[in-house]
Amino acid sequence: MSKIYVVGIGPGDYEQMTGRAVRALKESDVIIGYTVYVDLVKAYFSEKEFLTTPMKKEVDRCILAFEKAEAGKTVSMICSGDAGVYGMAGLMYEIGEKYPDVELEVIPGVTAATGGAAVLGAPLIHDFCLISLSDLLTPWEKIEKRLSCAAQADFAVCLYNPSSKKRKDYLKKACQILLEYKAEDTVCGLVSNIGREGETSRVLTLKELKDTEVDMFTTVFVGNSQTRNIGGKMVTPRGYRYE
Repeated sequence: MSKIYVVGIGPGDYEQMTGRAVRALKESDVIIGYTVYVDLVKAYFSEKEFLTTPMKKEVDRCILAFEKAEAGKTVSMICSGDAGVYGMAGLMYEIGEKYPDVELEVIPGVTAATGGAAVLGAPLIHDFCLISLSDLLTPWEKIEKRLSCAAQADFAVCLYNPSSKKRKDYLKKACQILLEYKAEDTVCGLVSNIGREGETSRVLTLKELKDTEVDMFTTVFVGNSQTRNIGGKMVTPRGYRYE
C-alpha cells in the first residue's frame, strides 16, 4: 500500500523537529508543502523531490500528494507546528476517502502553543483553549462567541493568527471581548518567531496587550485569573499544595 506521512515539523528549526518527523522525511521520496515550510526543511533533505503550492491552494496540495503516492512514491505532506492543530491532517483524511489504497500516518510536532509557552515560562499549566483570530475559514461572529465563552469560563487562552494586513485591529477587538470578563491586569504574553531566528517574547497585562501591534508570526497568550508574573515569566498555577 502507498504511504503518505502528514508531518508536523514544529517551528521549522531542525533541532525542534521530533525524531519521528525526521525519520518520516528521510523515508520519503517526495516532500510537499506550503512554499514557506518547504524552504525551512529543504537544506536538511536536499536529495528529496520537493513540491510546493502557495497559500489558499491547500486542496490542490493534498491531491498532488495522493497522486504522487498512487504513482508509487512515499510522500511527506509537511505542516508547521502540529499537523493536527490548524494543520493539514483533517483535509488529508477528507480527500483521502477518494484514495482508499493510500495509507495515511500523522506525525505530531511542536505547535506554537507549546513552543511559545516554553519561552514564556508556564502559561498553559491548567485548562486552556486555542482560538484562531483568522476569519478566512471561520465567521468573525463565531470567533467572538468563542472568545466570550472562554473568558467567562476563566480559561487561559492562546490566540493564533492574531493580526494581518487586512486584520490589523483583530487583536484589539479580541482583547475588548476578553476584558468583559477578565481583569485589566490579567497576565499575558507574546512570542514572535517561535523557535526561529529573531525570536522575541514579552510579558504584559491584558490592558497593555489591547493596544499592542503584532503580526502573523506572533502567538498571543492570555492568562486566567490565577496566572502570575514570576520574575518576568508567565506562570499559571495548577493548584498543587506545597509547604
